[in-house]
This record gives sequence, structure tokens and C-alpha cells, in this order.
Amino acid sequence: MTFQGRERIVSEAGEGPLAGILVVSVEQAVAAPFATSRLADAGARVIKVERPEGDFARLYDRHVAGECAWFVWLNRGKESVVLDIKNDADNALLHRIAARADVFVQNLAPGAAARAGFDSDALRARHPRLITCDISGYGESGPYAQMKAYDFLIQCESGIASVTGSPESASRVGVSVCDIGAGLNAYGAILEAVIARHRSGRGSGIRVSLFDGMADWMTVPLLHLEHAGQAPARTGLSHAMIAPYGAYPVGDGGQMVIAIQNEREWARFCEHILGDAALTTDPRFAGHPARLANRPEMDPLITTAFARHTMDSLAEALRESGIAFGRLNEVAGLSAHPQLRRARVETPAGPVDIVAPPARHEDCDRPLRPVPALGEQSEAIRGEFQA
Repeated sequence: MTFQGRERIVSEAGEGPLAGILVVSVEQAVAAPFATSRLADAGARVIKVERPEGDFARLYDRHVAGECAWFVWLNRGKESVVLDIKNDADNALLHRIAARADVFVQNLAPGAAARAGFDSDALRARHPRLITCDISGYGESGPYAQMKAYDFLIQCESGIASVTGSPESASRVGVSVCDIGAGLNAYGAILEAVIARHRSGRGSGIRVSLFDGMADWMTVPLLHLEHAGQAPARTGLSHAMIAPYGAYPVGDGGQMVIAIQNEREWARFCEHILGDAALTTDPRFAGHPARLANRPEMDPLITTAFARHTMDSLAEALRESGIAFGRLNEVAGLSAHPQLRRARVETPAGPVDIVAPPARHEDCDRPLRPVPALGEQSEAIRGEFQA
């Protein structure tokens, strides 16, 4: 890449710790777009390669003034170029972009990128400073390597659905944790690779799978099974290993979630909330294992005490007693939550207020860059990277 080209990228990408980094991503759906959206937030220039009909995530819904909620969330700050990589001219164009890029990301169906001529090992052999990141469902080897994989399928295969839900029924986690987890893993690994390249001058290959990410998150249930003989049971809105730690009905109709982590908290809870300090030394409730075993006797005591309160009065009593608590909110509760931070992003349909990125930076303000229309930068990118 020429110095002139690098300056052009910096000016277009704006400020941030990754300003000057060019990312090209042949991406779709959630996992890869999540990773590259965070790179874009940090100042990288991200060129999103879309098929002629567009990333299919553009069509998941039309809820945000005609735009897709998922797409708005995951594609801010990117440039969209429409390419048909089965077409020789477009394929050659993508190779020219990759030749200048710092990072190449793809999460196509198993084998699709390699069949199109974008095998990550071959790309790095040709461009030694390139960092490649392949995101897949199950990895590149093993009996599941060629299987298509979507978030819900991985939730079931990894066992996370088996520890989620009520005692009677397993459940899908209500957001796409496998995709989001893979995106976070890819983002972190790419940042590590950028730092490593700064030291060594060489790029590296990263492979992230949805299954590996969820298997990692399932380490504690797996260790319980393999070392204690039993995986944690599904307990709905209660904790499988700590008690009391769960949701209980309150007198005015809401539900309050409490978390007792140690015996000091249990003693304060008994005295100030349950109104019976003698329960502190009751052998049925002495320690988490005893309280778990005797939860059918403990829970009615809590329910009776909470029934005397409104949500507000109970919150005040718990706060004064130093007991951790939270309200069981619906999505509407999040929308009106006093702690919720929002950020504005421009979309093809106009400005939209979304949840602000979770990391807050004291040294600078990082406004979110726009969500691109399909192929919005195609003409400019074709001109910039012409043969």
C-alpha cells in the first residue's frame, strides 16, 4: 500500500486507535459483522463485501423505518461494495483489495471462500503482513466441519439449551449468544494479531468457530458433569448452585431478583428482610448446599416476606440491608431504564438511536459512523482499487 493510499484510508475512517487499518470482510449474518463493527468503531476502515442481493441479514426484518434491526446494529461505520466473486473481474478486484488490506475476514458457508480463491493460508502466503480471520460453525476439521451452522443449532449442539429454561423444558437463549460470542472472540483475536504484527512485521491466521465459543462458555457445567457426576439442572429464574439467588413475586405484582453470595449477606437478609434472625443459624439454611437442598422450605419464607412489599419499598429495604437485587424487566423496562445509554447512528432510512457501545473511553468521543446502503460505496471502491 502506498503512503498516499494509507492517508486516504485514515481520512475516510476517521480517528481512533485503529485508524489506518484496512479491513475487508466477506461477511453475512451476525458473527463476522459483529467483529468488524467493533473494528470500525475503533477507527478501522471496513469494506463490507456483499453479494448482489445483499447480506441476507438486511432482510431479517423491516422494523427500523424499513431497515433491519440486526443490520443497523451490526454494520455501522462500514463501506458496502457489491461484488460477485464468481465473476472473474469482481474476483480480481477483491484480490486487489486484499493485497492492500491489513485484515481479511470471512464467514461464508464451509469451503466457499477457498473455492472462490480466497483460502486464508494462500492469501497470507501471497501477502505476509495480512491477518486473516475465518469464522465458521464447527471449525475447519472434524466430522462436523462441513455442516451448515446457525446460532440456534449451535445452542442445541453445545448443550447450552440444556442448562437454559425451566425444569420442565430446555430453552433457546433469547439472543444469538453463539453468533455474538464468536464475533467477540474474533474481535479480540484480531486485536491480538494486530499487536503481534506490530512487533514481528508478519500477519497471522485466526480461526474462530461458534461451537468452540459456546463450548468454552459451557466449561463449568462440563466440569460439574465430568468431576462431580452431574451437570447443573435447569432452574428457570433461580441459580442452579447458589441459594437464594432468583426471582420472587412481590406484593404489587412484580418480581424481584435477589442474590445472596455469602453467609454475612444471608444473616442480614434473615434479620432485616425476613424478620427472623434465628434463621441465620437454622441448620436447614446454613450454607449454600443446605439452602439448595431445602429450597422448598426456604422459598415460601421469602415469598411471604416479599408479599408485604411493593417493588419500590422492597428495593429500598434491600438497598439499606446491603442485599444485591434487580427487577425482572421486560424489554419495555430496558427501553425506559435510567441506566441505559444510547447513541445515534445514521442509516439509509434516517437517524436511529441504538444502545451505546459498552466500552466508554475517557480520552475521546467516538461518534458512530453511518450504516451503508447496499453498494453505497461500490463505485468509489471500484475506482480506488482499479487494475
